[in-house]
Amino acid sequence: GMTIDDLLRQLSHDGLIDRMECLFGADTAEFHENLATYQARLDFELDVIIQMGFPGYFLIVMDFIGWAKKNDIPVGPGRGSGAGSLVAYALLITDIEPLKYDLLFERFLNPERVSMPDFDVDFCMEKRDKVIEYVAQTYGKEAVSQIITFGTMAAKAVVRDVARVQGKSYGL
Repeated sequence: GMTIDDLLRQLSHDGLIDRMECLFGADTAEFHENLATYQARLDFELDVIIQMGFPGYFLIVMDFIGWAKKNDIPVGPGRGSGAGSLVAYALLITDIEPLKYDLLFERFLNPERVSMPDFDVDFCMEKRDKVIEYVAQTYGKEAVSQIITFGTMAAKAVVRDVARVQGKSYGL
């Protein structure tokens, strides 16, 4: 009975209250002192997310990260520009509180620089295939893909790293 936008707003506001109660304690003076600041930031982010048409993306990421956690699959705390999102923090996508570290949401999602949002999510190597299987079953195999990046090392860097691992001096 709700639109996807309304669902994202409700889950985000509910999640923010839960997170703030953990940070400041339930119904404490510190909680109430910070509530307006946190809610204003959350509403700003939600407006941008909805305006740019990405509420479904946040809900899907929230879903499969939540599924992984419920199924004892270790998930990283969040990294990259997505850690600057209070919405992601409220939805338990990340465990990094962006206001505490002055992280900018605009580095993650910015209407003036149109690009797709991209959460960097780290799963346990031994169980990541279970998460991929869950997402494929839930959202369709045709909607799931994996990416990987490869780095190359120059000869000098290889020699330096091999020497370091073997405990040899760089001069050798």
